[in-house]
Amino acid sequence: MSDTTPLRGQRKLEHLRFFQEDKKSANGLEDVHIVHQALPELNWTDINLTCRWLGKTLAAPFIINAMTGGPPETTAINAALARVARQTGIALAVGSQKGALEHKEWVDSFAVVRRENPEGVILANLGAGSSPAEARAAVAMVVADGLQVHLNAAQELVMPEGDRSFRGWLANIRGIVEALEVPVIAKEVGFGLSRETARQLYHAGVRIVDTGGRGGTDFAAIENRRRSRPVMALTEWGLPTAVSILEIREMGLPLEIVATGGIRNALDAARALALGAKIVGAAGYFLKILLDQGEAALVEEILAWQEDLKRICLLAGCATPAELATRPVVITGNTKAWLEGIQRR
Repeated sequence: MSDTTPLRGQRKLEHLRFFQEDKKSANGLEDVHIVHQALPELNWTDINLTCRWLGKTLAAPFIINAMTGGPPETTAINAALARVARQTGIALAVGSQKGALEHKEWVDSFAVVRRENPEGVILANLGAGSSPAEARAAVAMVVADGLQVHLNAAQELVMPEGDRSFRGWLANIRGIVEALEVPVIAKEVGFGLSRETARQLYHAGVRIVDTGGRGGTDFAAIENRRRSRPVMALTEWGLPTAVSILEIREMGLPLEIVATGGIRNALDAARALALGAKIVGAAGYFLKILLDQGEAALVEEILAWQEDLKRICLLAGCATPAELATRPVVITGNTKAWLEGIQRR
């Protein structure tokens, strides 16, 4: 797809406007129950949320996930998100940088994140149809610690001006992995990763995957608001976040999981960690707080998540978030039904 600057910029701004009207669906994490331990044998001071990721230390296993960038109006948003990530000690991913590779006047809307957060974990972002040269340029633009390669076929099929050609994506990803010195994170954008897709990505050299499961921002619904005639066939399409985590984990491959898709509180985050995720991210939830209440409110919210995660870890008998994956969980509801009902052919 080749956009003119006004068309791509208009779409970016429409996404920012329409995501606030998006009605969220269940992400499946409500079906995951961490077993309470009444004798945790831990003190508050024993709980340590810090973790190492991409060669750096995070204050907690959280990421402000990919959102925006491009038109000048988005520069202030990315600058604020970078400052929030710096103040709270968590990771940050920028939105798709494709437009900035084509229109140099957009570069600063992305480069600002590294100026505002010089030492933090920052991820670059491009689509799976990108070339290795574009991937290197995107990484250099934000001095990134890793590159998110987003998989957005469902969104493209609803987008009025979207792509309709997806053959060759896997080969592109393999080429990007081989060309970059930083890790590649393959990311869905709201429809989840199946075990089949995760296996393909692993054999292409990817070692970190981002579930981007159903339950968060629904880009099919957002693109439908940009159409004169909505596409209704995909309104319930995709894998909920909890299901996607389990699909990937149960393959037994050494894939690191970033859990995203409808994470709205520390309990959701803890449930995702208990299923086997290493990092947990939110995008739309954090962005709405920033736009509605301001930067200080978002800092306060993320710090509250960190405090709540410490509470949950203690009551599960865990000194670190990573230990949640070793503790018993009970899976009920639709997530249990999925695991019991799926038939592989």
